[in-house]
Amino acid sequence: MQTSSFAPSEYNILPDHPGVYRYFNEAGELIYVGKAKSLKKRVSSYFNKNTGVNLKTRRMVKEIRKIEITLVNSEFDALLLENNLIKKSHPKYNILLRDDKTYPYLLITKENFPRIFQTRKLIPKRGTYFGPFASVKAMNNVLDLIRELFTIRTCKLDLSPYKINEGKYKVCLEYHIGNCQGPCVGKQSESNYLKDLEQAKHILKGNLGIAKTIFKQEMQSYAENLEFEKAQRMKEKLDLLEKYQAKSLVANPNISNHDVCSIVIDEKNAYVNYMRVKNGAMIVSKNVELKKKLDEDQEELLITALIRLQDQFNSDAEEVLINIEIKNPIEGLNLVQPKIGDKKKLVELSTKNALFYKKEKALLQGLNKDKKDRVIKQLQQDLSLPEIPDHIECFDNSNIQGTSPVASMVCFLNGKPAVKEYRHYHVKTVEGPNDFASMKEIVSRRYKRLLEEGKSLPKLIVIDGGKGQLSSAVEALQELGVYGKMPIIGIAKRLEEIYFPGDSYPIHIDKKSESLRLLQRIRDEAHRFAITFHRKVRSKNAFGTQLTAIPGIGENTANKLLNHFKSVKKISEASEEEIARVIGSSKAKGLIEWKEKNKGA
Repeated sequence: MQTSSFAPSEYNILPDHPGVYRYFNEAGELIYVGKAKSLKKRVSSYFNKNTGVNLKTRRMVKEIRKIEITLVNSEFDALLLENNLIKKSHPKYNILLRDDKTYPYLLITKENFPRIFQTRKLIPKRGTYFGPFASVKAMNNVLDLIRELFTIRTCKLDLSPYKINEGKYKVCLEYHIGNCQGPCVGKQSESNYLKDLEQAKHILKGNLGIAKTIFKQEMQSYAENLEFEKAQRMKEKLDLLEKYQAKSLVANPNISNHDVCSIVIDEKNAYVNYMRVKNGAMIVSKNVELKKKLDEDQEELLITALIRLQDQFNSDAEEVLINIEIKNPIEGLNLVQPKIGDKKKLVELSTKNALFYKKEKALLQGLNKDKKDRVIKQLQQDLSLPEIPDHIECFDNSNIQGTSPVASMVCFLNGKPAVKEYRHYHVKTVEGPNDFASMKEIVSRRYKRLLEEGKSLPKLIVIDGGKGQLSSAVEALQELGVYGKMPIIGIAKRLEEIYFPGDSYPIHIDKKSESLRLLQRIRDEAHRFAITFHRKVRSKNAFGTQLTAIPGIGENTANKLLNHFKSVKKISEASEEEIARVIGSSKAKGLIEWKEKNKGA
């Protein structure tokens, strides 16, 4: 594969060839990855279109400073490469598939007398993985079936020939109840054990027919040799397998190896159901939500979701059944929209699942919105506020014996954290441990800035602390001339008492109240944000103190070193040449000499 770079103005010289294109912004960050049958036509369309382009796409095009392309042999190869690059880099303008779960696998270990067990960690050298399974219940059903059909060991013993021959082990309860044939004491050969394991592998791959054929052959062989008890055991295993298959069947068993993918959309999101069907049995069923980024059509959304899900669930499907018409088919991707028969019924089942998932999501969002509205309305009632407090700001400060004093402000909109509005403050005008003066300074700075910028003021201010901190914040608001324009309260930690300015006695909200829990959450978030920032500042100051103690190293030089190496430990491990590249050779030499002199100190 060949990769080349271009400036946005050079898009006309791109080749008329399949490939993947990548857009980078001024900071060199990857902001979008796309695939194309013709790179020249696809990339040109972003820069030539003046009408019919949405705001997000225009915004992205304005950010582009560099284009990188990679040529591939076909559009399908481009699709696979695009998926890998998106999965690796998560560019901000690409479609997001909202699914952060880790899925379970079944692992057949690479050891003597291999074991089968479930895991969520993929370490290829440990053995062969089957899955992932979208449902833990489905995975456990398969595992239970395998353990009922075959005598696969569950112990963790090292069954190397040496240890078995030395008589290191004794049989356990699993042997006595018939779940294991005792390979640990030489009662089962490894070749016999591996025959069972091979059949288990067929079941894990969804090929139940192979296992059924083997059971039938063994049953007939035992019956012909008049070994009726063994023949009966094979019949019981065959019945168990057929019963399991009957439960799993959703379609005609002749539908051998297919994926089914259906999509329903609304204005902002798409909802996709993906199913894998082998021999008429559904072995995977997964719903995902995709968030639109650049007003993508449903065809693009479906293909994007399909490729990612096939990759995730290691699909080897011969054909993919879908619920929409594809206007631009991709060579190498066999997509079919069935019109009649069993395949159409499968698509209808998948579409029903996608519609239910969309409805479920809408219901959940509605319930969450109702809860948020209810909580902030309850807070308005509990605090007798003139307006619904849909914009709340909370302040906290942090210092240890007056060192590195800092403060934080967190913002909640409609009962949810608005993280982009959070602010950190270095306390500038206060010396020593004075929480009251620090609170006055940061409240004053916050609302002076909002007033200067003409931004909206909060509907409620919360001060983390009692009457003293609250009074200091009130003074700041009075000096700015905004006191009385927005309600302000203090919340004391010990008894969760709520103080209003000028009131001698606090009010208490019911401890089980949702509105109090919201206030506690806001207060705790402000405290967490302040403490985290204080630790960072204190740590940086400690590093600076260590470095500035070295002769010839001042504050500016110390900052240069810390910004480059990130810690004093890494500076101490760096060579003279590495340090010289940051602060010059003479200072680097002095630092190395000081380090050598104080090595044993």
